[in-house]
Amino acid sequence: MIEIVGLTPRQKILADIIWSIEEWDQVEIFIASLSKKDRIDCEGILELIKMSVIEEFSERVDCTEAKELIERIK
Repeated sequence: MIEIVGLTPRQKILADIIWSIEEWDQVEIFIASLSKKDRIDCEGILELIKMSVIEEFSERVDCTEAKELIERIK
């Protein structure tokens, strides 16, 4: 379960709504229906969700080989 800290109560509501929608096209429709301020907030929320998912994934996966390969390439 991802957790995003530092959101305002309104942003938390938007994040919960976005997270509950199963299809990306429905997320886009939802965001398009919002005010400009809320659309901008949603863009930021989506970026935070992406970063949180990547971070959680990287904590669960052993990336030792990939890290070693990257170091060799540098």
